[in-house]
Amino acid sequence: MLVLGNLAAWAAALALLCLLAKVRWGPGSVQGSLPPSWGAQGSEPGGTGEEEGDNVIGEEGLGAGRCRFICKPSALARCLLRSLRRFTALPGGRWLWRNWPHLQTTFQLLCPPACQPEVARELLQLDDGGLVALDWVVGPRRTSKRRATSAIRNAPVLLAIPHASGKVTRGVLHLCLLALEEGYNPVIFNRRGHNGSPLTSLKLQAFGDPADLKEAVTYIRTRHPGSSLCAVSEGSGSGLLLSYLGECGSSSYLTAAACISPVLRCQEWLEAGGPWLYEWSLLLHQKQGLSRYATALAEVVETERLFQSKSLRELEEVLFCQTRSRPTTWDAYWDRNDPLRDVDEAAVPVLCICSADDPVRGPPASTLPMELFHSSPYFFLLLTPQGGHCGFLKEDWCSWSHEVTLEYFRAIAEFFRGEERVKGLHRCRRGVLQKREGSSSPCNLQEIFSWQRSYTS
Repeated sequence: MLVLGNLAAWAAALALLCLLAKVRWGPGSVQGSLPPSWGAQGSEPGGTGEEEGDNVIGEEGLGAGRCRFICKPSALARCLLRSLRRFTALPGGRWLWRNWPHLQTTFQLLCPPACQPEVARELLQLDDGGLVALDWVVGPRRTSKRRATSAIRNAPVLLAIPHASGKVTRGVLHLCLLALEEGYNPVIFNRRGHNGSPLTSLKLQAFGDPADLKEAVTYIRTRHPGSSLCAVSEGSGSGLLLSYLGECGSSSYLTAAACISPVLRCQEWLEAGGPWLYEWSLLLHQKQGLSRYATALAEVVETERLFQSKSLRELEEVLFCQTRSRPTTWDAYWDRNDPLRDVDEAAVPVLCICSADDPVRGPPASTLPMELFHSSPYFFLLLTPQGGHCGFLKEDWCSWSHEVTLEYFRAIAEFFRGEERVKGLHRCRRGVLQKREGSSSPCNLQEIFSWQRSYTS
């Protein structure tokens, strides 16, 4: 499933990155990229007497080694903050690798998983005849130490969306295995032509076009009609997930969503380019996948320019802007594919886990739309000083972001169940009052405990 290329080249590149990271390593080297005014739930800036390594989410000020929870105040936000504060997976201690973002990024994106999962693939035929692949992770399964939900009927489904290049990384596979242990049915969504999915139509999925994902979600709901559905994306794959949430609004069928190291300003990100190792790896991975269909693609794009492209932006432009049938401009393409174009229509909770030292996304001040998290009751930002891009490694070389993501989904489910219980109790009391009044006019009480109202209470 993973294309690693020349292992010797990766080893040499990794050694070089280790040396560079050692030179630039130093305590507090990342903290300067965090504006001091960012606080939990919009709190005012202020100093903290906490030392580096405190395993908490700070309330005020920067705080060395502390995570920040940034959102609009609401009942759900308070619930999530309490849940995450109790969670032991948040980064703590003085582990050396925390200060090496390039090493964390390289390890998660390029190294194979410690345990290769067992996958059952389904090919889903779309309305236009194209195919997408759904990889259901079915094993190996171990008994969860926290809770045994695998035997419960209608287990929740976890939909994982890889990077936009289609690369299924160590992180995605580890998250799916962890979710399997927790009783989920994990499934990986592969776009047309990605990861061995056959390209049966001369159409590829644009960066922010959620049409194929809509059909996949509809199929998953048909297969698991009584299950709740959560979605998580990694890196640039967040563009597809956010586009889907914006276009579908309250009809997305998702209970909650999470984005690990999301790229939110995608056009600017492609135009600026990323670190050469990251960009070259994803570019090579995408070219290798497209080379299988070079003859067929020659009818719609200039394949010579396609395979000679030297950046992800150039590849994207050749594939979707300089087509033979419907050429368009770069800016017009992003008017239709910007993941934040309909973000105001999103109607499910979305947690974004980001690192301030992310070498791929760039500095938080210019790459994270902070106004979105401060104004929307549906978007939450967990910002940590260290972690790299999709890294967030612990001493056991596993990502704490995966455990936090599953804890977030659990807290969301419990919050909704509590709201429904309160609503049911209120309806029961109202029914008793109406019976006592006989045929009189119905009771004028308000349903003040609806989950929609709870977001902004």
